[in-house]
Amino acid sequence: MKRRAPDEHRLHVRHQVACCLAIALAACLGCMNPILRQQSPEARLDLPPTPDVALVSDYTHPYGMDYTKVEAVSLVTGLAGTGSDPPPSPQRAVLLDDMNRRGVTNPNDILASPNASLVLVRAYLRPGIQVGDHFDVEVRVPSRSETTSLRSGWLLPARLTEMAVLGEQIRQGSVLGIAEGAVLVDPSADPKKDPALVTRGRVLGGGVARKSRSLGLIVSHQHQSIRLSQQMAAAINKRFYIHVDGRKQGVAVPKTEEFIELALHARYKDNVGRFMRVARNVSVNESAKVLQDRLQLLEHQLADPLTAANAAIRLEAIGSDQAIEILTTALDTNDPEVRFYAAEALAYLDQTAAVETLAAVARDEPAFRVNALAALSAMDDVMAYDALRDLLSVPSAETRYGAFRALWAMNENDPLVRGEKLGDQFTYHALDVGGPAMVHVTNSYRPEVVLFGKDQHFNLPLVLDAGQNILVNGQSGGTIIVSRFTRGHQEPEQRTVSTSLNDVVHAIVELGGTYPDVVQALQQAKHDGALSGRFLVDALPEAGRQYDREAAKYESEDEFDAPPQTDRQDSPLDVATPLPNLFTQQR
Repeated sequence: MKRRAPDEHRLHVRHQVACCLAIALAACLGCMNPILRQQSPEARLDLPPTPDVALVSDYTHPYGMDYTKVEAVSLVTGLAGTGSDPPPSPQRAVLLDDMNRRGVTNPNDILASPNASLVLVRAYLRPGIQVGDHFDVEVRVPSRSETTSLRSGWLLPARLTEMAVLGEQIRQGSVLGIAEGAVLVDPSADPKKDPALVTRGRVLGGGVARKSRSLGLIVSHQHQSIRLSQQMAAAINKRFYIHVDGRKQGVAVPKTEEFIELALHARYKDNVGRFMRVARNVSVNESAKVLQDRLQLLEHQLADPLTAANAAIRLEAIGSDQAIEILTTALDTNDPEVRFYAAEALAYLDQTAAVETLAAVARDEPAFRVNALAALSAMDDVMAYDALRDLLSVPSAETRYGAFRALWAMNENDPLVRGEKLGDQFTYHALDVGGPAMVHVTNSYRPEVVLFGKDQHFNLPLVLDAGQNILVNGQSGGTIIVSRFTRGHQEPEQRTVSTSLNDVVHAIVELGGTYPDVVQALQQAKHDGALSGRFLVDALPEAGRQYDREAAKYESEDEFDAPPQTDRQDSPLDVATPLPNLFTQQR
């Protein structure tokens, strides 16, 4: 969404209003766990300042790097008698008003149906999201609802806005997104043991942004001037540009003396925090001599694991041949931490030299795996593509799926990862790769089924539920019958297929099954022993792991020379570069 940055006073007022709105919403909508853990997208800037060098970060702070919460009240239909008539409430009033505005006849009768339920819808719009981008939405029933399950439900179109409660009424802002689609409820949730689990779910990729969110830099009050704003924009544009209608154009536009708007560079589309950090480390009006002195200083700082992460970022911000040479030389150091940070910066500079180090890190070092895979995905390099493809066959489930997602982010139309769209609801990918057989499904990001190992089969006998109307039955003879039962029809619609996972999944969809139906069948098959290979949900490389610097130091030395574990209690360190968007629980 295009917005001009406010001045300092308006920022203070906006912050106060936002706090009030958050408190009001919490009171109205009840306690709702966030879809994702919010993390500052910008890692620390803790290198000491360099004499005679002014960086963009000295004058500015980021704008648009938070997540924007949007909400709606909507209706889920298609339930199997598990819905309820909502009691009088502000939410019911909002939904009735929306239904009347859409011209729905007899809205109260629809709300009273046991096959429908009023729901609260919530999502978070990520920094830099653009018009047409998809995002996950969370769906749940209100606290006083008598609805017992949302399983097999379909979320009707919901207009997502920033919301507040004023005067016992829900007030809505402008529409920032539209959400619709099949509600995925945890297939393993037992309504008897934990009834709350079946009254909430997600619509994966079901939200579509209606407005773009602006990124930018707010100039500190004491530094505000048109001249400085223009100088900083010019410095950033020397480092970053994009192509618009075939013409080269800088990413920075000085809108006012207090605000510089930034367009997201394509190489950083899945790591917005890194783009902002690199842009803020661009120097302003730096002379050639001072630059040479700074390059020598950064070379020394890069060699020290304590300062390597920040030095690599600043060399990436310089982006010159000399900076690339310094980073490339650091790949030969014996310190794995220095090698990683240098390789990560080189990847965003699209240098092939980064590939070997990053591939090894993704395979062997869990703490850096998230950042290494994201960096490889940002490259336009055949060597990076080949390295990611090789990782599809390693034993680690999270590395395999992480490599798949990185390849998809690199080029979603590549034949290896493109897959096929089933039922216009989810993508299905059968990968012809080595390694142990594995089936992966998602509960975030976008609905997809990925088979690692193309020719996988169910074990017989089996009887599986795929939603409330579809039965998968395979007793003997090497065939499986997939049947859809419809109320009022004596004979079910059927498909007879082989034991191939590929054939069964296609048959479920052909009979009207949804993505949640397919996930339910696969999860039950694994539970019942009908699926031999591994079955995983959201096997993402985990962020927030710590790197044990001392353990790595003694890894190659004789174990008798290593200090006792108690001497290394304070050594594990957090990765010092921003968490890529590619591997958050929602994009």
